[in-house]
Order: sequence, then structure tokens, then C-alpha cells
Amino acid sequence: STVSFAATTMNDNRGNRDIRGGDDDDDDNNSSTCSTEDVQQDEEEMPLVDASRTRMFSVSADRPITRIPTRVDMKTLTHKAKRPAVDIEFHDLTYAVNTTAGQRTILKGVHGFFRSGHLTAIMGPSGAGKSSLMNILAGYVRTDIKGQILTNGHPRNMQLFKKLSSYIMQEDLLQPRLTVIESLSYAARLKIGRELSKEDKDKAVDEVLELLGVSVCRNTYVEKLSGGQRKRLSVALELVNNPPVIFLDEPTTGLDIVAIKQCVTLLVDLAKQGRTVVCTIHQPTSSLFHMFDHVYMLARGSCIYNGSPKQLVPFLAQVGHVCKPTHNPADFVFEVLDNDTIVNLTREIQNGKVILCDDLDEMENGMATSKLCRNDTLITLPPVFDDELDKSEAEYPSSFCTQFSILLARKTKQFSRNTTGLWISFFHHTFSALLLGSIYYGIGSDGNRPFENFKFCISVIVFFVYTHVMGPVLTFPSEVKLLRREYFNHWYSLKSYFFASTITSLPSMLLFGSLFLLIVYFMSAQPIEWIRFSEFMAIGLFTGYTSEGLGVLIGSSVKNSTGAVMTPALLAPMLALAVYGMGYGLAIEPIMESLMATSFLRYALVGACTSLFGNGRADMDCQIDELYCHYKNPNLLLRDLGMSGRSIVNQFIGLATFGLFFRLAAYYVIKLRMMNQSLRKIPLYFKKFLRG
Repeated sequence: STVSFAATTMNDNRGNRDIRGGDDDDDDNNSSTCSTEDVQQDEEEMPLVDASRTRMFSVSADRPITRIPTRVDMKTLTHKAKRPAVDIEFHDLTYAVNTTAGQRTILKGVHGFFRSGHLTAIMGPSGAGKSSLMNILAGYVRTDIKGQILTNGHPRNMQLFKKLSSYIMQEDLLQPRLTVIESLSYAARLKIGRELSKEDKDKAVDEVLELLGVSVCRNTYVEKLSGGQRKRLSVALELVNNPPVIFLDEPTTGLDIVAIKQCVTLLVDLAKQGRTVVCTIHQPTSSLFHMFDHVYMLARGSCIYNGSPKQLVPFLAQVGHVCKPTHNPADFVFEVLDNDTIVNLTREIQNGKVILCDDLDEMENGMATSKLCRNDTLITLPPVFDDELDKSEAEYPSSFCTQFSILLARKTKQFSRNTTGLWISFFHHTFSALLLGSIYYGIGSDGNRPFENFKFCISVIVFFVYTHVMGPVLTFPSEVKLLRREYFNHWYSLKSYFFASTITSLPSMLLFGSLFLLIVYFMSAQPIEWIRFSEFMAIGLFTGYTSEGLGVLIGSSVKNSTGAVMTPALLAPMLALAVYGMGYGLAIEPIMESLMATSFLRYALVGACTSLFGNGRADMDCQIDELYCHYKNPNLLLRDLGMSGRSIVNQFIGLATFGLFFRLAAYYVIKLRMMNQSLRKIPLYFKKFLRG
């Protein structure tokens, strides 16, 4: 059987042969070469298909065409982790999503081959499917996909592929309160693991700084970097472990023309060092367009061009669209698009099966790819991961304990540098404590005003709830974006991040929470008993811990604007259940008792009241002129509130259980969002259910 492919004009007597790369010692000089004698072994005639520079060749399928991947070897990086080169192929790739209007097909059976050592640009008008193709190839989207994705001719192992690839998203998601050198150092410690010693990691960081031209701002805080510097830092963070595959989504967005030229030049240099660099870009200038080695164009989910930028104008001329020399080909191809043109271009390029190349080296690799696409026969290529990568390290480069310690140190450093936030938190707790203490000044032992003391308990609980629930609700959505980038790029496990994030907030909660409780407790003249004070303080801190867990759950589930509305709506019924039965505690219905047990605020309020009024407290003081002081015995107040006979230990257990539940739920919600963003499908399923 035979198969056809497109390539640049060359001698008509070239035939079948093996295409092999040089061995490891020659990687710097020759990554994929063959001798002239090998080229001339066969003399099968290859027919012309067009008068243009492009010729069509036939290749026998009886002899396998192999290409041994070479190692990425950067001369400028002497301290680096060894990585194999990776070629990416995809065949008959279809991607459809469910929307409220029905199923929508984003990609329609496209084919392609992205070669190592080349900078590939995915282009197309809005809605063409550029980002979808990028997300699928990077593994960011893994559901609702049909077709085949290969690495070096073999089915992709996603777990190992994630270790060898990095995805740099359009938005520069960075740690603002770290310096450039600190950001890179933490990234190196997380991503390289045991492959290099600490000294080599530091040297690798310095070399990456020099390579990307950000060494001059090594001690500058990230939040003070320019747009171009932030983009370079984003690339540098993913380059520290020397990945052979780099995906970039719209890397030039938001940059000026000078920064765009520098960015594309950087990507060209990275590709020339042996990497597979793939990016999406929206209508570059003519000079930038010709800087790319390979262009893959999409329109309405179909491939309309696949090959060298130099071959685009001749290709368009073949189908009747002549681009003037003064016109930018990248603009022209999309200006002439209409329904008929898209169909014609897709048919001519066979939806990506045909690759238009410039030189012999590209043609050689195009042969293997074209054979895969045109004949649907897999070629046996060496698996990219065999003997190239320690499979024991496929999970994560560093251990859980190492990840946890590094993340804890990083988050602690950022938290301590947020001086504005710390001062705001200090004044918030201090001012609120003084205000609350003034309102309820001296009521702690007043038997004539027991319900004022009950209101004091409610106020303390509400303060801790809203103080600690709103912070994560407003800040965690942006944290999830950064987490998605680092987690997807295989920096660390979700467990290590979650544990470090939970522990980081505890010191400030304990410090400022204790300050608040200390002030209000003594200003309100509560009993000077160490046990009661300790129990009351512990209840307040446990309430803050549980509320923060609820905030993390909400913040990880929805956007901050939605969370700001949702949080009060969720807390209102919880607070109503917490205070239900005030004044007729003995008559609370069993069904209401069960409902009240679903509110963590009930456990907090019962715990606070029990610590102040229970545990055998002596009679409270009553005014002499009062003939009758009903609540002189504090147990009567607990009885009328429906809180008599409650163990404070059970309240601690209830709060701890809710806190653990909220955090576990938040963990699994975050995990769902990290895995194909499954939460977005819930509203669609709900609407379908309502429609029947």
C-alpha cells in the first residue's frame, strides 16, 4: 500500500529509507540527519502534483519509517534535568460540548503533527477552536474527545506526559509578594525534586534567569514587574525543569509590539534547543508570522492550513486566492474566509493530513506523519518514556513532606509580607472588640440582664463567622486559578497544597482571635475563672476555624461575586436555627431539634453559653431594689434557651466535625475543578432536569 504527502521540491529519485537521529553524543550538532548515500539507496520515481514548489510523493508502507527522538540539550543550561524530545501527533480529533442549546462541535476530525525543535502557531478567528485544540493536546481537557493523540508515534501516557510538558496560560498567574529569584527557587525545589542537588538547582535557576533576560530584576517583587517581564517569568517558572514540550495560550496578549517581538524570539530560541513549542496567537504581523516554523490554521473547527508559513501564499494561490506582496498573509487568509473557502481549503489540506514543508529535514519527518494520517497505520517509533524517564517519579518530582514544607514556607513568606492585610486585620479585631466590649460593658454577672449576656454570645459568634468566612470567599477564587496552573503543570499534589494552605492561616487566626476574645471577655465582666475563659476562647476559635472551612468551600465552588451573595444567604437560615427556641427551650419540637443540629452555629452558640452559664456557676448578682430576680440561677437561663444539660465537649466535637466536613468537601470540589472543571456541567444537568 502507498501513502502520499506534501513536501518541498527536491530530487525525484528519493525513495524509502529510515530517518534516524544522531546518538546522545551528537545531539548538539545533528538531531535528525542521514547520509547522502542512504538517501540515494532507492530510486523510485516521484510524480509531480503541481507546478508550484510543492511536490507529492508516494511512500511504501511495507518498510517502517522510524525517527529516534533525541534529547533536549541546551548549551546555555549546563545544570538541568535530562528530558527526551517529544513529537505530538493527533488524528481525526473531534471535540463536542453540551450547551443549553444542545451539543456543539468545536473540532471536526482534525489531524496534525507538531515536531520537536519547531515553534508551532495555532491560528484562527474567534471561535475557530484554537484554545480547545491547545487544551486537548496539553491534557487540560480530557472529556468529550474522540480521536487519537500520540507522542513519538505511540499512544500518549497522560500521567507521564504531564511530567514532560508545561502549559503557560494566557493570564500571567504569579505570586505577587515573592521576588523573581524566590519564585524560581521555589519552583525549582518543587519541580526538579531529587534529579539535581541543591547546588545544581541554584545554578539552574541562575542560568534560566540569564537565558530569559530577567536576571536584572532578580530581586524585584513580582507585582512590580512589567508585562513583558511577567511573561518571561511565567516561561522561566516552567523552564526550570527543562520540559521538552511547552504550550502557551495567547502569549502575546496585552504586550506592546516590542515585548511581542521579544516574546516570539524567546519562543523561537527555546524551540531551536530541541523543544516542542506550541502556542496560540491571534493574527500576528507579517514579520512575526514568518518567525514561526510551523503554522496550523483553524476555521469553524476544521483545519484550513498545515505547514510552513512560506508555503501559505502559494497554497492560497492554488485555490484561487492571490495575496498581494504588500499584504500580510496572516490577515489575508482570514479575510477571504467564507463557507465555500473554508470547505475548499479543508479539502485541499485534507483537514490537516497534508503538511506543506520547506526543506529536506521537515520533509523527512513529514513522511512519517503523513503515513500515519493518510494510511491510518501506526508506525513503530521508540516510546518516548522507555529508558528516558524514571517511571517511579511520574507521580510527582518531590515527596509529600517536601512539597508540604516548601509550600508552607512559600505561603508563610507571602502572608508575612502582606503587611497591609495584617494591619487591617489587627485594627479590625481590636476596634470590633472595643466596640462590642463597650456595648456589653459589665453585663457578665448581672442577673437582671441575662438576655443581654446571651446577645453578647451571639455577637461574638457572628463576628467570628463573618470575619473568617468572607476572606476565603473573596480571595480563594483567584487562588484557584494559580493553583490550577501549578497543579496541572505537575508542581505538587493537591493534598500537600491543601494542608499547607490550611495551616498557614492558623497563626493569624489564633493571634488576632485571642486578642479579640481577651478584650471582650474582660470588658463584659465575665467570670474570672480560667476554665470558663479557656472554654469560651476555644469555642470562639473553633467557630472561626469552621467558618473558614465554609468560606473555602464556597470560594472554591463559585466566583467571588457569586460567593459574596451566596454566603449571607446560607448563613441566615443557620443563624435562625441557632437561636430558635429562645424563651421556650423545653417546648422545642423533636423535628426542630434535628434541624437545629444541622447548623454549626447552634453548636457554637450552645458552647459559648454553656461556658459562661453552665458547669455549676454560682448565682449571678441582682440589684437590691428588685423584688424578684428570676435568672439569678444561671441554669434557668440555659433551660429557657433549650441548652440545659448540654456537654461542652459535644459542642467542640460538633464544631470540629463541621469544620472537617467543610474542608473535605472543599478539597473534593477543588479536585473536581482541577479535573476538567466538571462543576461547570452541573447547571446544564440541572436545566435539562427541569425541562424534563
